[in-house]
Amino acid sequence: MTRAIKHRTIRVLPPELQNQIAAGEVVERPASVLKELVENSLDAGSTRVEVSIEGGGRTLLTVADDGWGMTPEELPLAVTRHATSKIASMDELSGIESFGFRGEALPSIASVSTCVITSRHEAFDEGAFLRVENGRIAERGPAAMPRGTRIEVRDLFAAVPARLKFLKSEAVETKRATELFCRAALARLDVALKLSVGGRTTLRFPAGQNLTARLGGMWPPAVTDDLFEMEYALGPIRIHGVLGKPLKAQARADRMLFYVNGRAVLDRVLLSAVREAYKGRLLAREYPQCVIFLEIPAEDVDVNVHPAKTEVRFRDEQAVFVNLRRAVGQALDKALVLRTVPAPEPWVKTDGEPPKFPARRDFLDELVRVDAPTPTQTVPMGEAVREAPPAYTLRPQAPAPTPARAAADNRRQGQPAPVRHFAPPAVERHARAETPEAEEAPEPAFARAPEPLRARAPEEIEPVLPPGLRYLGQFADTYLLVDLGRELVLVDQHAAHERVIYAAMEASGSRGDSRPVGIPVETSLHPSEQARLRELHNELRAVGFVLETPRPGVVAITGAPPGLTLGQAREYLSAALSGQSKSLQDLWILMSCKTAVKAGTRLADDEAVALLAQWARAPERDYCPHGRPVTVRFSIREMEKMFKRKK
Repeated sequence: MTRAIKHRTIRVLPPELQNQIAAGEVVERPASVLKELVENSLDAGSTRVEVSIEGGGRTLLTVADDGWGMTPEELPLAVTRHATSKIASMDELSGIESFGFRGEALPSIASVSTCVITSRHEAFDEGAFLRVENGRIAERGPAAMPRGTRIEVRDLFAAVPARLKFLKSEAVETKRATELFCRAALARLDVALKLSVGGRTTLRFPAGQNLTARLGGMWPPAVTDDLFEMEYALGPIRIHGVLGKPLKAQARADRMLFYVNGRAVLDRVLLSAVREAYKGRLLAREYPQCVIFLEIPAEDVDVNVHPAKTEVRFRDEQAVFVNLRRAVGQALDKALVLRTVPAPEPWVKTDGEPPKFPARRDFLDELVRVDAPTPTQTVPMGEAVREAPPAYTLRPQAPAPTPARAAADNRRQGQPAPVRHFAPPAVERHARAETPEAEEAPEPAFARAPEPLRARAPEEIEPVLPPGLRYLGQFADTYLLVDLGRELVLVDQHAAHERVIYAAMEASGSRGDSRPVGIPVETSLHPSEQARLRELHNELRAVGFVLETPRPGVVAITGAPPGLTLGQAREYLSAALSGQSKSLQDLWILMSCKTAVKAGTRLADDEAVALLAQWARAPERDYCPHGRPVTVRFSIREMEKMFKRKK
């Protein structure tokens, strides 16, 4: 339906309406207010900045600093659009070194809230205050205060109900505001910053910290302990920061932080350069942790491309990409970070104008959407596969004892070294022996040993492989050789077992089967891990964890998934809380990796056949849950070419 547009003459919008429109671009949520006000404080030469929020920042958000302050005459100008002290000419616009420069932040904030600005300039003995209600100055006068500025923003969007409905819960808005505070704190290590939520101090960063120490207040030790520094310089370009090891990579990109000339930015060129440098060291859809500072001549970067000033445009994107990729790659090589498997090709599109993102959260959501796996169709290995026996899983905790270990064990017991066998059911008994007081609990499908292995000795097991598939042997205690008729297939036993376990978990759903723990296992938590525990509590319970908090900052495991030993359960919980998972599916992936038979484990023939039989029936069997290939295939034609039998 077409609506008629009322005809009006062209005219200048009232200042209040101008500010409301500008607020739609600059003030998206309380976190946006915090970012603008903290950046103003940093631009004012502050050595100390204190932030306080209540009600997720919607009820009250306060930022106080000890900067230069403003004179009484400057206060009304501070809430006037396009009034600023940060630039005064076109030349300064092309070489901006401050965080702000548009003169839109304070007017926009004051137009959608009740804002009180109190400030004392360093040249004055007395300060002044200004009260603005939804864009109109309601009161002004003198005020007693030390040098600096204090801004209180109350009842954000109270007069704009349409904007209120787009805000999330108090917890979510608090989290986003905290993230923006942390990003600002990383930009200025020379400044002391403090954040209070609901009257309680949650973050405090003293001035003069190094980057790793400041990150230690934001990220858990499981992440920060493995960070290593990078330093690179070429001509006018300097790149420095810290990088995370690939083994600690996670499923989200929220710990990939970039700064250009000290400004926190969202940029696909920078992100793709880092991912390209990690290529071959990460699994599919994994993101490393990194905090990277790029310093280039101010005239080579345009920061005036987005009202929120979170995006930039480089004069020479290719030079930036190449230098950052080289800097990260050299740092990884120097740190002796080994390559693992190929990561996907860079997903960043270089053609056309990149999309704009109003906030970092939208940027991260886009990464998750683009990197989401696409459904794949499993190619059957033969019609008889559907008639194979029900799927079962090898006991994952049973790394095969080496001959030396077996001989040593038997010498201690006064027995000769026997012929080596791999017996998964024994591991089940050993796991239960660790906690004899544990009650019997029903086991999920992925935790049960195959029935034939319970009933017969390994030599008596008959193959259960589908027709057309023949097991040939094991190579390097890691790869299973399979004859598939007209193909020779190498199967990565760890990746194949991961796929089998994940499929069983997915099939069994989230029943929450758990094995009681006789003596609770306690673990101290970093503040970020405590927040993560609150987010993942239901998912952890669904996979079999029973957790209690006997005292602040401590979590106790009182029940564990049946498929994990206590040591594995603790390791798994630590990995989950450090940010290596974001959903129930991610937890399943993490558990399957922790429990799958490892590379370097010798398998008896019956065990290898049992694993291959299960893997042959698993959906999406060609890739492990991380996206790594399970098989390498050689056709007869390819082998004939390799042996020069045919051209």
